[in-house]
Amino acid sequence: MVLGIAFVLVHAWLVRLNLVGGNRTLGDVDVVYRTWMQQGVGGGDWVGVDRPWVYPLLAAVPMLVARLGGDSGYGAVWLVLVSLLNAGAFVVLVARRRAGSVAAAWWWLAFLVALGPIALGRIDAVTVAVALVGLLLVSTRPSLASALLTIAAWVKVWPAALVVVAVLAVRRRVEVVVAAAVTSAVVVSISLVLGSGWNVFGFVGQQAGRGLQVESPAAVLWLWRAAAGVPGTFVYYDREILTYQIAGDGVGFAAKAMSLVMAAVVLGVVLLGLRAVRRGVTATRLLGPLSLAVVVALIVTNKVGSPQFVAWLAVPVVVGLVLARSGGPRFVVPAVLAVVVAGLTQVVYPLEYDALLAARPDLVAVVTVRAVLELGLLAWTVVTLWRVRPAPARMDA
Repeated sequence: MVLGIAFVLVHAWLVRLNLVGGNRTLGDVDVVYRTWMQQGVGGGDWVGVDRPWVYPLLAAVPMLVARLGGDSGYGAVWLVLVSLLNAGAFVVLVARRRAGSVAAAWWWLAFLVALGPIALGRIDAVTVAVALVGLLLVSTRPSLASALLTIAAWVKVWPAALVVVAVLAVRRRVEVVVAAAVTSAVVVSISLVLGSGWNVFGFVGQQAGRGLQVESPAAVLWLWRAAAGVPGTFVYYDREILTYQIAGDGVGFAAKAMSLVMAAVVLGVVLLGLRAVRRGVTATRLLGPLSLAVVVALIVTNKVGSPQFVAWLAVPVVVGLVLARSGGPRFVVPAVLAVVVAGLTQVVYPLEYDALLAARPDLVAVVTVRAVLELGLLAWTVVTLWRVRPAPARMDA
């Protein structure tokens, strides 16, 4: 009862911040998403079908549902939709009646408050709710879990990494692979029937030419150069991809290199997970640290680094907290670090975003501290994955 009231209060607070807060908190939803859907409904091009899109095809589904509110109520319907998805995930979490479920639920609410309005006001919020349910169910219902994770990945790509985690961590991995393949085949088939052609995979190429986004950990060095007034180093708005990026000597090389760095780090994490599996580590002990490792790796090495990416942390941390009470590794350290990272993210966006764009030193310092903490999270997961051992065998009396 108390948890339910807290859930409602937290989401009411976040909805209020999105609707009346300043600094464009709901800008992507109320302007960008709404415009994309207006174009399609109005007889123009459908993104992801008639032309390549930055998101996979299923991202259009919640954006289209929000059209039920019309132009004036688009943002409000979006917030209600995301809140309902979170409510569904919350029910699945607390209904499991595991020892760690209640603690994980309270942590998730604290994390949402720390992260602020962006926890609801981006497409990432949809994927977080769906992926959380999938990861919670992966040990008991792997086919359903894999289908949910794959659906989330066809909204925004990052949950695909959790499918890889599931393949490694659970014993019924064939079911995971088959469910993911079938779900993807259905999505691609629907897209082709709609006439998308190769545009169904257009989101892959849309990321290739991007520079360093101003909030990304990789941009910290150039932000300090901009703060110091180094000529040729500055923040600019890219009107093609609708985001703020950093310019300066070496930025182009760094942006290209980060894709390789991401691949290398994620591969290293997967190899650590494979090592643990070969040593006989069960899903209970592996799922939390391995899922957190791949998610943090995707955040830390990402040249985009949008503030809403931090919302992804909720999925592995909640699952890690649940499993910690059932024999998994303790998750206090990553839980605390994730909340602090979320709080710093809210300071960066939306509270002091204009100051960051101006490369004000105090905000550059905040971004720097956040990047260090994210690296600390990654280090914790790597050490934990290296040290994790199979559960000790029980001795009969």
